[in-house]
Amino acid sequence: MFGFLKAQPLSPRLLRLKDSALFSELTARELKIVAELMHERSYLGDEIIFDEGEEGQALYLLMAGKVRICRVRGPRTEVVAELAPGAFFGDLALLDNSPRNAQARAADDCELAVFFRADFMALMEHDAVIGYKIALALARHIGLRLRSWMRGAPQAEAL
Repeated sequence: MFGFLKAQPLSPRLLRLKDSALFSELTARELKIVAELMHERSYLGDEIIFDEGEEGQALYLLMAGKVRICRVRGPRTEVVAELAPGAFFGDLALLDNSPRNAQARAADDCELAVFFRADFMALMEHDAVIGYKIALALARHIGLRLRSWMRGAPQAEAL
């Protein structure tokens, strides 16, 4: 009788966003708002997403493919972590524009959703609830990473 009141199922893209720890607490309506702010980017295998030392301007959510986080030390490249779909990286860029402390490189062809700091700041001004939920998830993620590092976990586990 009231079929129009049923919640519409989430699209595959929104489901992938919802699966991320960063957006898992958002409602369907909130996910749609955030999805409109995110920019889709494709990278070919071995393509650099961002370089160590570059100004951080965005957080990246891996939608498909794999990404390697690396540190370049002279002629040597150390792989710090390999990330799978659902992972996000470059998260400190949502908070400030400090230089990147590692390089991100596509391990194979990949699809990323990019969340720029300027869009995040505007979201916090226009919808404080969504901004609060994302900021809290980000703080929890950074806290887990810090605690892991303090326990002496290898750097890859602390990411």
